[in-house]
Amino acid sequence: GYDRIFARQVEGLGRQGDVLLGISTSGRSANVVAAFEVARDRGMSTILFSAGDGGPLHALSQVAILVPAKLTSHIQETHIAVGHIMCEFIEQLVLEGQG
Repeated sequence: GYDRIFARQVEGLGRQGDVLLGISTSGRSANVVAAFEVARDRGMSTILFSAGDGGPLHALSQVAILVPAKLTSHIQETHIAVGHIMCEFIEQLVLEGQG
């Protein structure tokens, strides 16, 4: 079912040491929760993009980036911006030989 769609991908592709980035505006998306549970069991790191208190996903994440907004559009726009910043940072680490 759709509740396990991401968990099945993590089961097939995830390995210890990998990082799973999950995005859930509410932090309550059952399909993302299931993926984070599999990731935890596999020794993967988890990063959450969410809002408010992060819902149940907050407890399953090692890093939670929580947007202090209520409007979905504002939350998602912030997630996009933070995602771009993270990509730039990671790219710089790789170029400098640190990643």
